Amino acid sequence: MIDFFVHSFSALSHGLLGYAVPFLFVLTIVVFFHELGHFLVARWAGVRVLTFSLGFGPELVGFNDRHGTRWKISAIPLGGYVKFFGDESEASTPSAETLAAMTAEERAGSFHHKKVGPRAAIVAAGPIANFILGALIFAAMALYYGKPSTIARVDGVVAEGAAAAAGFKIGDVVVQIDGKPIESFADMQRIVAMNAGSALVFQVKRDGAIVSLTATPALLERKDPFGNSHRVGVLGVEHKSQAGEASTTPVGVGEALKIGVEQVWFIITSTFKFLGSLFVGQGNPNEVSGVLGIAKMSGQAASAGFQFVINLCAVLSVSIGLLNLFPIPLLDGGHLMFYAAEVLRGRPLSERTQEMGFRIGLGLVLMLMVFATYNDILRMAAS
Repeated sequence: MIDFFVHSFSALSHGLLGYAVPFLFVLTIVVFFHELGHFLVARWAGVRVLTFSLGFGPELVGFNDRHGTRWKISAIPLGGYVKFFGDESEASTPSAETLAAMTAEERAGSFHHKKVGPRAAIVAAGPIANFILGALIFAAMALYYGKPSTIARVDGVVAEGAAAAAGFKIGDVVVQIDGKPIESFADMQRIVAMNAGSALVFQVKRDGAIVSLTATPALLERKDPFGNSHRVGVLGVEHKSQAGEASTTPVGVGEALKIGVEQVWFIITSTFKFLGSLFVGQGNPNEVSGVLGIAKMSGQAASAGFQFVINLCAVLSVSIGLLNLFPIPLLDGGHLMFYAAEVLRGRPLSERTQEMGFRIGLGLVLMLMVFATYNDILRMAAS
């Protein structure tokens, strides 16, 4: 038992030292754009912004802009917040007494005195900014590197695998999966990996004709180039790149933006598929990662090159944006849920109800953080 804890501490300390800088780089970019979304729409709506903070806790450095907003970097670099005039806390919770005592001029700049529409727009702007950032990064990468165009040809079929059962043959070229065009072998791998246990309809080109095949990818555990284990869908086909076959196709700005949006949508749909698999008992909850896991991925991406760091930044931005839209009090989605209730009721929820909701939300978020961190520690100790 003592050896386990010594090994765990050694692995964690070594990993954290090597992962801290790339992790903070990635997280800072994602958090900055999230909070910038809130900030810009709040300014547009005429709300006074008191604080724009990267991190929590004591201020390390900061300045005031000409509008009176305090821009600062705080000691705990694990998030950030924008505090509006009228907020009682960083979670944007109001105080009925403070709001009632405001003058007419103060109410004009108060977040909580705005109509539901502007408040909802301000709250939703953070996650939307994350989606936009992700799409722009993916688009920029497509514009710079081009689009992979390795033909999705089957060069081998694994005996007793899903492809063999479906009738795949050597030489088949996959052109569509569930109606979605397939432009590279990587496209096919990506879709198959996220659809373990789900029947997929493949359109393949065989001897000049189009053949329809239905296959259900099997769920297997595979390791990525960094040694991390993942449970993914596997079709059971092999591909061998021939000389001069692997290439990239240059794309224009319009096509690059289209690719960026498609990548964002793929991450969103994949996330919901993973959550759905957890509910039906097919997914692996141990794959849920927390701060330590993200730090490890950041370090691994940095060791592979700047391109991989930027790609991780895009993926993380979309994931954080989506997570914040979940209807959990304390998150942006929780605020939007309260605003939806306000529209239906014709008046806001009581202060007591909102306070109870935030406490429940805090409890749920803390439970998720503890569970994810526990998973991270086990994975890092075993590596």
